[in-house]
Amino acid sequence: QVQLVESGGGLVQAGGSLRLSCAASGTIFSIYAMGWYRQAPGKQRELVAVITSGGSTNYADSVKGRFTISRDNAKNTVYLQMSSLKPEDTAVYYCNAEGSIYGSHFEVWGQGTLVTVSS
Repeated sequence: QVQLVESGGGLVQAGGSLRLSCAASGTIFSIYAMGWYRQAPGKQRELVAVITSGGSTNYADSVKGRFTISRDNAKNTVYLQMSSLKPEDTAVYYCNAEGSIYGSHFEVWGQGTLVTVSS
């Protein structure tokens, strides 16, 4: 099993920066991708950024050039550096991990961390 613990959300003014962290524990070796998703009030959850075990990254068009996903393998932690934040980035951000263990696919979610960007 994999467990995810997020941290780093908060209130920031438009144009500011925040860094989210997601620490993974458990069967880390079974993870092949980790990502960040967000859900704004009244909207569906959407992909923000993802990083694979091979280091490949992918971003939503709305955050390209402003957000950077990275990982620290020694700490089993994935980060989301968010810059030039906009009010429309306000959402609950969820960490996600996908993997396979004993031939079975799994997907795990963190508890979510609220990011509020004021105008």
